[in-house]
Amino acid sequence: MDVRAIVLRAAGINCDLETEFALATAGAEADRLHINRIIDDPSVLSGYQIMVVPGGFSYGDDVAAGKILANQIIHHIYGPIQRFIEAGKLVLGICNGFQVLVKAGLLPGAGFNGKGRSVTITYNDSGRFEDRWVYLEPEMDHCVFIEAGRRIYLPIAHGEGKVVTSDKGALDRLKTDRHIAFKYVDADGNEGPFPINPNGSVESIAGLTDATGRILGLMPHPERHVRPTQHPHWARLAQRGEQGDGMTIFNNAVRYVRENL
Repeated sequence: MDVRAIVLRAAGINCDLETEFALATAGAEADRLHINRIIDDPSVLSGYQIMVVPGGFSYGDDVAAGKILANQIIHHIYGPIQRFIEAGKLVLGICNGFQVLVKAGLLPGAGFNGKGRSVTITYNDSGRFEDRWVYLEPEMDHCVFIEAGRRIYLPIAHGEGKVVTSDKGALDRLKTDRHIAFKYVDADGNEGPFPINPNGSVESIAGLTDATGRILGLMPHPERHVRPTQHPHWARLAQRGEQGDGMTIFNNAVRYVRENL
């Protein structure tokens, strides 16, 4: 089947072209659509199986990172997006997109937060924008975007990437209900302090998924490592194949749609 993906656009988003390229490389037909077009006609969503909220600085990250775009989703298209999800389709949020999904309540997912949001993303412990490469260890096997057991290496670029919870109970739920998708680790798979954990996220959380495993949000940028030559040490490494580690996220999404929708 033909796989179609929306790459959501808004003022300040600046990773949409790279995301479109990654999806096309995985075999999807990707369209970059401004959120106003979806607000004007939510039925547009019915023609797609994947929605990606890419990285950048939506609306300049005024108020808080991702907050304004999240409010647009909450107040204008939350219902249509919920129906999109209930139809078995996929949602991916990258960096700023991860912030948007959390602040819109789409992650960790419906029913998790109760009366108030118990998970959010805030300023890095370093107090500065972090631009470096990190290792990610998958934490479960039910998220359709993830290749279980495969540690991947991706770049980060964010000033507000620290995942925090309102209390220990919320953190325990993230763990017991299997919402933690990726953790920051070193090259040997061990958690550790900065710079292994580049922002101070609780439990080294780098990405979250919902209960279905069909929504994924992660701070690192898979669309920035789709070719082996994008690896910072590519010239020193042995042959790595034809694709970079980030392609596993997009390949798995497209494969899932072809096999299940």
